Amino acid sequence: MIITGPDLSLETLLAARLGGPVCGVDEAGRGPWAGPVSAGAVILDPAHVPPGLNDSKALSEKRRDALAPQIRSRALAWGVGFASVEEIETLNILGATGLAMRRAVEALSLSPAGALVDGNYSFDLPCEVETAVKGDSRSLSIAAASILAKTARDAVMAELDLEYPGYGFARHKGYASPAHIAALEDLGPCPAHRPSWAPIRALMAARSG
Repeated sequence: MIITGPDLSLETLLAARLGGPVCGVDEAGRGPWAGPVSAGAVILDPAHVPPGLNDSKALSEKRRDALAPQIRSRALAWGVGFASVEEIETLNILGATGLAMRRAVEALSLSPAGALVDGNYSFDLPCEVETAVKGDSRSLSIAAASILAKTARDAVMAELDLEYPGYGFARHKGYASPAHIAALEDLGPCPAHRPSWAPIRALMAARSG
């Protein structure tokens, strides 16, 4: 069996149909108990694609950190957007993810004719949207967007680690982990936590009751 990585075939087909550039879009941080959700949008230059692009989850942190500046320097355009904890609480995580994606696309210096979005949900973006299930392992543009979204969010979580010491945000990035759970039991939630998440809500109720 031949295993192939992401390529530009989805982008090429959509760009030909729409008659304009296509960006890849992906998010990071939908599942954690703390911190914002982020999104990346990237229009790659086919002649200057950084080697080794892949789904951010398939890469080490060191490799993602090395690829992110290459993506920013070689892409025709790139953008990153966030939705805050407060916006997640107001809009729910799906709505906040769409907001972060819209902000990422709007941050592009080149307006795209279309967006390839990872997954199967068609978010409301300022261009035509085509979804791609497992797109981060099929599309180089989505893979690049996933790397920018992930590294940008990781940097925010490192800042939150300094602002709210003791939770270990720089290590677990707000996801569930034994260390995170132990810190929550010891310190209780902080403003970086998502109050509507079931574990956080239950802990807040227990501490107030």
